[in-house]
Amino acid sequence: MSDMSNTLEDIHTSDSLGEKAEIFGSGKGNVSGFSSPSLIPLHAPLQPPNAQLSRTAVCQGNRKIKEGEESLLAAPVPSLFPELIPSTVSSLVSDCLLPWTKSGATQLLCTEERSMNFHARRVTLPAITPLCLQKRVIKVYTEDNTSRAVEVPTDITARDICQLFVLKNHCIDDHSWTLFEHLSHLGIERIIEDHESVMEVLSGWGMDTDSRLYFRKNYAKYEFFNKPLDSFPDHMVSISSETNGMMNHSQLIQTFLNSSTCPEIHGHLHAKEQGRKSWKKFYFVLRRSGLYFSNKGTSKEPRHLQFIAEFSDSDVYTFLSARKIHGAPTDYGFCVKSTKCGSPRDLKLLCADDEQTRTCWVTAMRLFKYGMQLYQNFIQPHQKQKTSPMRSISENSLVAMDFSGHKSRVIENPSEALSVAVEEGLSWRRKSCHRLSSHGSPSTSQSPMSNIALHMAQPWFHSKLSRDEAHLLITQQGLIDGVFLLRDSQSNPNTFVLSLCHTQRIKHFQILPVDEEGELFYSLDDGHTRFTDLIQLVDFYQLNRGVLPCKLKHHCARITL
Repeated sequence: MSDMSNTLEDIHTSDSLGEKAEIFGSGKGNVSGFSSPSLIPLHAPLQPPNAQLSRTAVCQGNRKIKEGEESLLAAPVPSLFPELIPSTVSSLVSDCLLPWTKSGATQLLCTEERSMNFHARRVTLPAITPLCLQKRVIKVYTEDNTSRAVEVPTDITARDICQLFVLKNHCIDDHSWTLFEHLSHLGIERIIEDHESVMEVLSGWGMDTDSRLYFRKNYAKYEFFNKPLDSFPDHMVSISSETNGMMNHSQLIQTFLNSSTCPEIHGHLHAKEQGRKSWKKFYFVLRRSGLYFSNKGTSKEPRHLQFIAEFSDSDVYTFLSARKIHGAPTDYGFCVKSTKCGSPRDLKLLCADDEQTRTCWVTAMRLFKYGMQLYQNFIQPHQKQKTSPMRSISENSLVAMDFSGHKSRVIENPSEALSVAVEEGLSWRRKSCHRLSSHGSPSTSQSPMSNIALHMAQPWFHSKLSRDEAHLLITQQGLIDGVFLLRDSQSNPNTFVLSLCHTQRIKHFQILPVDEEGELFYSLDDGHTRFTDLIQLVDFYQLNRGVLPCKLKHHCARITL
């Protein structure tokens, strides 16, 4: 003990580094002589700047420091020949200063302070939380205004939020779930792109504004990649002379994604002049450099084009109620909002004559702003599906079988296999109806209650939904062909209504009950095609167009968080 005390005394009283080197060289200052790794000398640069030394330090020889030496204790202790510290010591120091690299990171980060002995002095180091582990509580809403608060990391993206709620609510992940930024005080909303940081979006909100995040389906989010013809009409799109004039629509998306090309969107839009309530029609031109309008008819000469906005620091929003809130001439309004400004005066308010025109402008602005990133967002879910494990050999070898005859046979015709599968499904439903009637419920021939018990649980059925509410729900979830829902009829309590989107317009078809020999059926074509329940009707029109303008493809789903 006296030798160790003398060695420590020699180290602290040595005036030169040479003398200290001799002490360690002679073996007296070997780190193996200390009782625990916490007494190993640390490098001075690794010491945090706010680390403070305690005013008193007790050595193993119970030597007390005098008041005159307190000034020496306040200064950081220099490193003692880093080259003399073995590699094992460096790893221990690294482990001590980077606790989140170990498996027990969560336990270490919960403590407010970490204490360690340093040359028989006590050094207190505050806990350091890395940015990737910092969390924040956010609230997300759905169409029915139910909400749920979740704690998420600060680096979470919109796609991560959607995946989180898909798992929590046991939804079918068809890559259509989308996160929306909803600004009620301005009457606008926009799609938060899958790669965007949610915290960056929240940082742009004011404290006294009614801003929300909405989680809902949007089938039209990437529809322009699948059907560019529907998103970009011929009369609105042109290519600069640098790309040899007009271009085929099949190559149009590649033109938008390629930063070296110069596609252009042009056409008439209604614009609201600042400081006035009136709207005026102008000829607008959209290029990579920004949005312009012509002050002389449809002239595109540089001297006639006036700059409106560019999209590096701006986002495009659609109106929630263009006529009511902003006094727009039509319902197809949108605006350009700077990410730095949240005042209604800073909005560039625009309005189109129809939905296709608005879709063209909004889609082109998104492509100009994000470019190839949008395409990567589109293909990322499909790439994950390709990399998923293949089915087992037994699953790949499954075949359709027919056991109706004396001998079983393999059904090789795909159409026959499909019809057999549909027939088995109908047989199962009929058996379900008989089971319901045998337990006290009225039979199908007496009342449609057994049928209601079946379709009420379907995600495409929305019971007491008005015509306007159905129109709004389909609009919010994407105006593309085949988006549909079923609901109760408000004009006739005994019937149902099929609401279907086709060519960006919503049409409503009444489903009439047909009574034949005491049995109740449902039909869309005055009884020519009859169905025992609504599930059978939806299944049929998902495979066949029939009297409808298109097949049923995407059902509108509303969930409660």
